[in-house]
Amino acid sequence: MLGPSVSGTLEYASAHLHTPLFVVMGHENCGAVTAAIDTRVKGAKLEKRISVLLENILPALDDIDLNAPQERRLHAAVAANVRRTMRVLRESPEGRACLSGEVMLVGAVYDLDTGRVEFLDGK
Repeated sequence: MLGPSVSGTLEYASAHLHTPLFVVMGHENCGAVTAAIDTRVKGAKLEKRISVLLENILPALDDIDLNAPQERRLHAAVAANVRRTMRVLRESPEGRACLSGEVMLVGAVYDLDTGRVEFLDGK
């Protein structure tokens, strides 16, 4: 999740450590993404702090097929959340400053069961 502490960390890494690569990585079977899907599909209500977390994920679900089989739907939602986080980061003042020049930003999804990392295309 992109928040003030993450933005500050990225800003520090870029300005002071000259980090050339940033990776936004989601993971398979993400409980927060699953909760966001349940909120969207089933109208599930969660505790206030969890709802605040989900508010950052829910917009990523706008373009995925919520009628797809559960495993495929969850994978698509995790990837969509990574892509949305990347887009929000690129559009933020901190992101524009950090990602100028030779710095790269890539998205990926980590499979907890196999340890494999799937790097996402630029879509």
